[in-house]
Amino acid sequence: ESMHAYAANVYTTVTEELMKGKQRKFIAVEQEFFRLWWDMVATDTQKQQVHQLLQEGRLEFVIGGQVMHDEAVTLIDDQILQLTEGHGFLYETFGFRPQFSWHVDPFGASATTPTLFALAGFNAHLISRIDYDLKADMQKNKKLQFVWRGSPSLSERQQIFTHVMDQYSYCTPSHLPFSNRSGFFWNGFATFPDPPKDGVYPDMSLPVTDANLHLYAQTMVANIKERAAWFQTEEVLWPWGCDKQFFNASVQYSNMDLLVEYINKHSAEFGVTVQYATVSDYFQAVYSRNLTWETRDSQDFLPYSTEPFQAWTGFYTSRSTLKGIARRASSLLYAGESFFTQYVQKHPEGSICKCKALEQLQSLRWAVSEVQHHDGVTGTESPKVKDMYMNNLMYGMFNVKKLMASIIFDINNAKKNGEVYSSVYTKGSGKPDVDQYVVVYNPLAWNITTFVTVSVSNEAMSVYDELGYSVPAQVQSSIESQSTYDLYILVEISGLSYRKYSIKPLDGKQSTFIGSSVKYKRRDLTRADQQSPRLFPVVNNCYQIVFDQNTNLMHSITDRETNKTVQFTQEFLEYHVNGDTKKGPISDNYLFAPNASAVPVSKAVGLEVMSGSLMTEIRQYFYSNVTSQDYIYAVYTRLYSVPEGYDGKMLCHRIEQEYSVGPLELNREAILRTSTNLNTRQLLYTDNNGYQMQKRPFKAYVNNTVARNYYPMVQTAYIEDDTTRLMLLAERAHGVSSQGNGQVEVMLHRRLWNNLQWDLSNNLTLNDSSVVRPVIWLILGTKAATNTLYRTSGLALEHRPVVMFGALPGDKPKLPRQLQPNSVHDLPVTVPPNLHLQTLSIPGWRYSSNHAEQVRSIHMGKQKQGDADFSRVLLRIRHLYEVGEDPVLSQPVIVDLKALLKGLGSVMAVEERSLTGTWDVNTLERWKWKTAQYPGKRFFNSTETSEDFIVTVHPKEIRTFFVYFQVQ
Repeated sequence: ESMHAYAANVYTTVTEELMKGKQRKFIAVEQEFFRLWWDMVATDTQKQQVHQLLQEGRLEFVIGGQVMHDEAVTLIDDQILQLTEGHGFLYETFGFRPQFSWHVDPFGASATTPTLFALAGFNAHLISRIDYDLKADMQKNKKLQFVWRGSPSLSERQQIFTHVMDQYSYCTPSHLPFSNRSGFFWNGFATFPDPPKDGVYPDMSLPVTDANLHLYAQTMVANIKERAAWFQTEEVLWPWGCDKQFFNASVQYSNMDLLVEYINKHSAEFGVTVQYATVSDYFQAVYSRNLTWETRDSQDFLPYSTEPFQAWTGFYTSRSTLKGIARRASSLLYAGESFFTQYVQKHPEGSICKCKALEQLQSLRWAVSEVQHHDGVTGTESPKVKDMYMNNLMYGMFNVKKLMASIIFDINNAKKNGEVYSSVYTKGSGKPDVDQYVVVYNPLAWNITTFVTVSVSNEAMSVYDELGYSVPAQVQSSIESQSTYDLYILVEISGLSYRKYSIKPLDGKQSTFIGSSVKYKRRDLTRADQQSPRLFPVVNNCYQIVFDQNTNLMHSITDRETNKTVQFTQEFLEYHVNGDTKKGPISDNYLFAPNASAVPVSKAVGLEVMSGSLMTEIRQYFYSNVTSQDYIYAVYTRLYSVPEGYDGKMLCHRIEQEYSVGPLELNREAILRTSTNLNTRQLLYTDNNGYQMQKRPFKAYVNNTVARNYYPMVQTAYIEDDTTRLMLLAERAHGVSSQGNGQVEVMLHRRLWNNLQWDLSNNLTLNDSSVVRPVIWLILGTKAATNTLYRTSGLALEHRPVVMFGALPGDKPKLPRQLQPNSVHDLPVTVPPNLHLQTLSIPGWRYSSNHAEQVRSIHMGKQKQGDADFSRVLLRIRHLYEVGEDPVLSQPVIVDLKALLKGLGSVMAVEERSLTGTWDVNTLERWKWKTAQYPGKRFFNSTETSEDFIVTVHPKEIRTFFVYFQVQ
C-alpha cells in the first residue's frame, strides 16, 4: 500500500527530476522500498538513469540497509543482517558502498550503532532523536558534533564522527509567517490507500511566485542562520523533505529551484549561499575544515524523552508477541543458514535444489530484516502492519523449517515411504503414539548440554540415542493442556551438529523419570503477614530456592558455591495509566506515562510443585482474590539437576522462568518486580543490543521519574552489590527499571487505549488483548562466577536447539543408516567460550570481491546474471568480552580458520572483509577525524590478517571473512 500510495512515485519522479537539472541532488535510505521499485516498477531507461546519477554523485544511498533499524530493542545480529542484506544488493547492482548514516528516526540512540557503522566502513554517523533537555544543552554549547567511541574496548580504532540534528530534526520547518498553509512541502502530504485522482494533495504549500519569493527566501534564511549559531563550522545541513515526501518531485524541485536561485543571486544581502547537497557533500565540507573535535565515550542516548511527560519507554515492551516471534525467527534463520552451508559443502551430490533452498532462506532474511524497522519490532505500528510483519515472519519460518527437514531427509537418504518429516517441531504440535524420533540441531559453535521438550500423549515413554542407549528424560503433566504430557529430554550435542533420539512407548522397563505433583492450598496474601513463615526448599547442585507456604511466594535463594543467601521475592504489579488527553499525559505504543506507583495485582496465590530426578518445576498461579476462577498471571520456575557424566555447569546455574501474562484490562502495564536484600544503591545495568553493557544509575527528575528510569533490556540486565550479582537473560526485548534499592522490575505486557487524535487516525492504540509467554533465565552468584556464565548463557537462550521430528513405521525397528561419527565430515565446529560464531552462511551474491573488477563489470553492463554464487561462504566471529572484564575470557584468541572449518571441507582461501562484506579490509581507509588525543589525521587499518588462515580476535571485535573451500 505504501508503494502504491507514494513510495514508488518517489523513485519514479525523483529520477526524472534529477535528470532535468545538473544541480539537483537527493538521498535515499531504505532498500526494501527501493528494491521493490527496482524489481517491479522501474523501466530500463530509469535503471540506466539511476546508474548515471549514482556515478555523478547526485543520487546517494545513505545507511543502505533494508530499513532504518530501531536502536533500542534490536539485537546486534539482526542489525547486521539487515545492513548486509541492503549493502549486498547495492554493491552487486551498482558497485556502490554507503559511507554515511542517516539514523534520524529511531527513538533514542544506542552506543552499538556507531561501532556497527564504523565496522561497515562509514565515515560519519548522523542521529536526531535524543532527550529534549540534553539536545537543548548541546545545541547552546555547540556540542552537537563529536567523535563517538561507542565501544570501550575498540575505542579509537572504531570511532566515528557523529552529528546530532538540532531541534528542528530531519524535516523542513513548515511554519510560514506569511501564510496559514505549511511551507516548503509543495507536493502536500501522501494519502492512503490511493493517490487523489485530481493530483491535489492535502496541505500543499503556497507555490513560489514573484509576489512571495522574497518572503519565502527571508523565512528560509532566518532558519538557516538560527541553526548556524548551533554549529562550529560555517556549513549548515538543511534537510529538505520529511516523512512521505517527494512523491511528486517535479512540483518540489521546480519551487525549490526558484528559491535556491533567488537566495544565491542575493547572497550579499542575505549573507548566505545555498546549494543542493548529499550527506556526503556536507560531511566532506565539515571534514575539510580540519577542526579538532571533542570525543564521547561509550555512553548511549537512551531513554529518549520529547517533553517532560513524554518518555518514549513504552515501546521497549509494546507488542511483546511480535518481539518474541521476531527473535524466534532470527534464531531459526541463524540455525538454517549454518545447516544449509554445511549441507552444500559436505554433500555436493545432494538432491536438494540449491537455488530453491536459497530462496527459502532469503524469504526469512527479508522478513527478519524488515521487522527491525524503527516502527516494526518496536510495536509502534498499526495492527494491520503488525499482521504483515507477522505473516512474513511466519511464512519465512515455514520455508526454513521445510528446508531443514528436507536436508535431514536427504542426508539420511530415506525411502520416501519410510520417514515423513513433519515440520520443525514446536511445543504442542503433535502427540506421538507410534515410535517417533526427534532430530535435534545445535546451532551454536559450542558443545551444549540442555533439555528439549516434546509433547507426548502418555507417561509411559522411553528415549534412546542413535546407538540404542537409554537417554535421561523426565515426563510430567503439561502446563499447556490437561490431556498431554511434557517430555524433557537431556541432550548433549557438539557445535553445529545434530543428534537423533527415538521415543518409544514402554516395552517393559521405565527409563524415563516421572515428575510427581504436589499441590498446595491457595493462599490469601492479605492475611499472610500475621503468620510466621513456613518454609520449604527446592534444591539442585547450584542453588537452594526457598518458598513460604503461607504465601506460596519465593522467599530466598542460596548460592551453594559461596553459601550466601539472598532474600528474594517476586510479585506482579500493574501501572494504571491514563487514556484521556483531557485528563493529562497518556501512555501509547511509544510513550509510558504512569499516573502513580504500580499496584499489586493478586490477593491470592496457588502453588504446585512437580518434582523429578532431572528437574523440579514450581508452578505459581496468581489470582485477583481467593475465590477467583481464573488466574491472570502464572510463573513456571524450573531448576535442573544433571546426572553424573554430563557437563551440567550452565544448566545447573540457571533458574529458568516462564511467565503467562494476560489478557490485561485496558490501560494497564504489567510488570514483574523482583526484590532482594542486595544493597545495589539502585544501580542497574542493561545491554545495548546484546553487544555491550551500560551502567544505569537511578536519576531523579522533576516530572515522570518512573518512566524516565526505564531502559531497554534486549538480552541482559543485572543488579549487584559488592559481592553478589543477580543476572536476568531474556529471549525478547522488555522495558526494565530499578525503582528501589535491591529491586529490578521487568515490563512484560501492555494494553492501552487513548483518544489522542494522531494515535486514532493512525490506528495506533495498543488494545492488545493477547496472552504473552516470555522466558527469563536468572543467574545468581559472585561477579566472577556470573561473568563466566552470562555471555554463553544469553546466547544459549537466544539459540536454543532446533527440534524436528518424524515417525518410524512399525516394520522398521532400526533407525535409518547411521552417519559414521568418526568421519572427517562430522567434525563439529567449535570455538572457545569467549568467542561466538556469529554468522556461517552462503549469501549467494554474485559480485566480485575485487572492487576494480566489480565496478568495471557494472560499467560494461556485464554483471553476472543467473544462478547465485554457492562457493562463497560468509563467516563472522565475535569476541564476547570487554577488555579487562575477566582475567581469562578477556584475552585475545588465536583462531586457525582452516582447522575450525575442517569439518566442512578443505579451506582454500580466506578474504577478510568489512562488516557487511563489501570492502576488502586492506583497502578500507576511513576518514580520520582530529581529536585532542590524536591531533594528526592518521588512517586506521582496522585489523591484522595473516596469510596462513590464523587470526587473532581481540576483545569485542567482530571479524568478517569470505571463505572458499576446495571444490569436491
